[in-house]
Amino acid sequence: MNWSYLWREWIRPLGGAVVLAAFIIVFIGQSFRVDGASMENTLFHGERVMVDKLTYRFREPRQGEVIVLNMPGTRFIKRVIAVGGDTVEERFGVIYVNGLPVDEPYVDNKTTMNWGPFTVPQGHVWVMGDNRPRSDDSRGTVGFLPTGDIVGRAIFRYWPLHKISLM
Repeated sequence: MNWSYLWREWIRPLGGAVVLAAFIIVFIGQSFRVDGASMENTLFHGERVMVDKLTYRFREPRQGEVIVLNMPGTRFIKRVIAVGGDTVEERFGVIYVNGLPVDEPYVDNKTTMNWGPFTVPQGHVWVMGDNRPRSDDSRGTVGFLPTGDIVGRAIFRYWPLHKISLM
């Protein structure tokens, strides 16, 4: 066996590919599988999205962005409703941020709850699922989410193929 040939033609290129893939997954982007119904009708169980991990290294999350977040033992996908310094509340199914109603055409299934107002601490976001009655979000166990717990921003759905779209 010619070890020089094996190294040059197989091991070195494969090792380089593994290192490059690891770099991309850790710092740039990663696939995420939607688990559950909390983001319906925007995203459905089993769909796959590409998550951009780079953007939030340069800027803060913005209202309306769909993000993947770390929770103990799992990852969730939710929508940013309010950011640090914002006041958020719900009155009879309408979300208000800083006293103004939020236009949410992506929400079909609302609740008729009344809560808040809460002021989102700096360095945190308030997140909710688009399917409000079936979402564990900032109203429940997530609470004010530290921006450090955000994995990244969902940028496009790539599976199933007939539903490929930007987020």
